[in-house]
Amino acid sequence: MDLARRGARVIMACRDRKRAEAAIQEIIQETGNSQVIFMQLDLASLKSVRSFADKFLQSESRLDLLINNAGLMSGGKTEDGFGMIFGVNHLGHFLLTVLLLDRLKASGPSRVVTVASVAHEMGKVDFNLLTTQKELGIGNGDYQLFQRYCHSKLCNVLFTYELAKRLQGTEVTCYSLHPGAIKTEIGRYSGFWWKLIMTPIIFLFFVDADSGAQTTLHCALEEGIEHLSGHYFTQCAPLLNIKSKARDDAVAKKLWELSESFCGLS
Repeated sequence: MDLARRGARVIMACRDRKRAEAAIQEIIQETGNSQVIFMQLDLASLKSVRSFADKFLQSESRLDLLINNAGLMSGGKTEDGFGMIFGVNHLGHFLLTVLLLDRLKASGPSRVVTVASVAHEMGKVDFNLLTTQKELGIGNGDYQLFQRYCHSKLCNVLFTYELAKRLQGTEVTCYSLHPGAIKTEIGRYSGFWWKLIMTPIIFLFFVDADSGAQTTLHCALEEGIEHLSGHYFTQCAPLLNIKSKARDDAVAKKLWELSESFCGLS
């Protein structure tokens, strides 16, 4: 909504056409900007990611801003056999970004913004489990799924950290961020007890989507933050005392290389 209001051409890369088109109509009505376009993208399918990238590159001559914003906390497997949380929250975004990098470079100065979470502080990357199970954790209880969500958010932060290194010397910068605790439908598939505990907490303490979008918009639009490429932001400011595991060069590099392998890029 905010980007459309500023006159941007906005590509809504969404899984559910019906919900996407309803959102697009609302945005067009609210902003008067008709340059808001739906393109099919299911991050739980690497084939869909490739198809989206092909279609985008054929139809769009520029890419100034890529916002990796999808996130879920549900069990099961992706089309390619990865854990759903790892596959959608990290791997789909990874492949999407890599496939669009040349267009981002050609459009520079441009940015990649990846929505992570403060939950990354509770995350870890178990490479043995990833290599053998294609999964960040085991068990399908609500708490185990939440743990995997935390692990996936650490992957988002490490991905951004490594991406910034690989983009040095280009006009593409990248940022990860904590958007705040926001009232969204991320928990709509959660179990009964999780909903029972979380519903009153969400009602009392979580912010609306407008407030929750502000740090994303800051990373996307704020001038003069190019030297902070690779950093993690919270409340529209870089977090300078971030935990060392979010700045682990060896883990970030290994995660990148494993992701390339999983996506068939290496």
